[in-house]
Amino acid sequence: MIYGTAGGLSTVAFILCVNTGFQVVWSWITQAGTLWFLGTSLIVIVVSSLLAGMLVSWFSPEAAGSGIPQLKVAYWKDLGDVPMRAVLVKFIGGSIALIGGASLGREGPTVFFAGGLSSKIAGWLGIPQQRRRHAAASGAAAGLSAAFNTPLAAIAFVLEEILGDMNNRLLGSVVLAAVAGAFVIYWFLGSQPSFYMPAVNSPTWNMYLFVPFAAALGSLFGVLFQRGTLDVRMKTRQWKRIPAWTRPLFGGLVTWFIGCLVYLAVHRYDAALGIGNGTASDPMRGLGVFGLGYGDLSVALKDGIGWKIAGILAVTKLVATIYSYGTGGCGGIFSPTLFIGAMCGFFVAGLAQHSVHLSESDVLVLAATGMSACLGAVVRAPFTGILIIFEMTHQFGMVPALMLGTLVSQFMARLAGKVNFYEAILEQDGHEIHRIVPPRDLSAWRNIPVSAIAGTKPVPITSLAPDALKAALAKHAYRCFPVIIDGVLRGVVTRADIEHALALGHEPAMEAPVVCRADQSLQDVEPLMIESAAGLFLVVETAGGAVTGVFTLHDLLRVQAALLE
Repeated sequence: MIYGTAGGLSTVAFILCVNTGFQVVWSWITQAGTLWFLGTSLIVIVVSSLLAGMLVSWFSPEAAGSGIPQLKVAYWKDLGDVPMRAVLVKFIGGSIALIGGASLGREGPTVFFAGGLSSKIAGWLGIPQQRRRHAAASGAAAGLSAAFNTPLAAIAFVLEEILGDMNNRLLGSVVLAAVAGAFVIYWFLGSQPSFYMPAVNSPTWNMYLFVPFAAALGSLFGVLFQRGTLDVRMKTRQWKRIPAWTRPLFGGLVTWFIGCLVYLAVHRYDAALGIGNGTASDPMRGLGVFGLGYGDLSVALKDGIGWKIAGILAVTKLVATIYSYGTGGCGGIFSPTLFIGAMCGFFVAGLAQHSVHLSESDVLVLAATGMSACLGAVVRAPFTGILIIFEMTHQFGMVPALMLGTLVSQFMARLAGKVNFYEAILEQDGHEIHRIVPPRDLSAWRNIPVSAIAGTKPVPITSLAPDALKAALAKHAYRCFPVIIDGVLRGVVTRADIEHALALGHEPAMEAPVVCRADQSLQDVEPLMIESAAGLFLVVETAGGAVTGVFTLHDLLRVQAALLE
């Protein structure tokens, strides 16, 4: 309850800060004409991008990005411990980025700083550092629950993505923390969903004909988002002459350019239709590319939107989000992917209406299907994709379509790649997923590659001269050594054999080397374990290649013990 309440309160503070700040700043930006909007929005984007970049680069590089991959690493590798500096930087940097208009979301920061804050509270309560996974998972559930007022989706997401096990022993704690976070958000901000959606009344059967197309398009945009973001992220890191703290500015400038084009086009369109006596009825309308985009999304869900405009918004929001995240922005991906997916649904609905009749409820369901599919294709957490849309919209009538769309999105996502967005980010950062997340069962354990367990620094015997052998024994306490002389693998020698040989004054006896490839599974090398009397296996990257690591039964037992812990 303490973790859930703390996570909920910190999320409420973040939401109030971001929503109030964005409303104040962008109301001021949109209060005058075009030149005023272009100039002031550019200043705000530049200043906020640089401030957020400086905070992250100078004080806590692990606070960059969404925060969910980083919390996952902290949960598994650091036993749930998160530095307090990273928590503060994530809160402040995320607030500045979203207020400034970065095309990012708020779920990543809330999951990270709520989980991190709960981890620190556990330390203050006297819980040792190696036992804070419980606190981090509970806080993460509370943060996501409060961020979107979706406790069920928060429970599913933490179990699916961070813990990786729907039957995890922390299920009860996660549920209780998510409920506490929901109570906190309800107490302070009420039960309103994140965006407004009219009631869905009896969708027609015509709509179900186009659910697979809406889901497929939303999934395609999700796949494009993942690949585009990873590509921009990789290229940005190769800018060696450009300081890391200035890189988010490039994403900010792309967002500013695209966002201004969309904003001005929307207002020109409104003026052409005579809305508001020749000017836009709402000066904040058309800001969907900037920030969360929920304002324009609510208007589209309430009043409808043309399929051409929906397509333009989907593409522009996609590009802005790719560059906002890929250049080192501090924010999440839920809100942008929900926005993009909704526009994909509107696009399909608009095209479909040229051939069949679709009711307003049909169009809304297709938009919701696109949201769920786009998010599901990125995070690959199917239950989360269904539940978050249902809880945010409070509409039972769209659940069957959401389920069908989820099947399509998961199928397309798996065709596009083996890992989800968060795991791809970790791999790009140099983490090996199989070294972070443990297997769920014996079958998964036996399929782990040898590289996940093998040591990476073999210590060979390079000379059989007595002085060299004595030096090796004195320097290293290992029981076995590979013998590699002049680059040629000669065999494996035990410590006992070396000591015996030195005592008798002759060369030590060697065993034949047992070699395995790094990509072989534990199941593949099980027979080799029986062959080696010394219990030492030499690891090579390719058949006949140089020895790059060693693998012992001790390594196997050590990893098993760590997984049990």
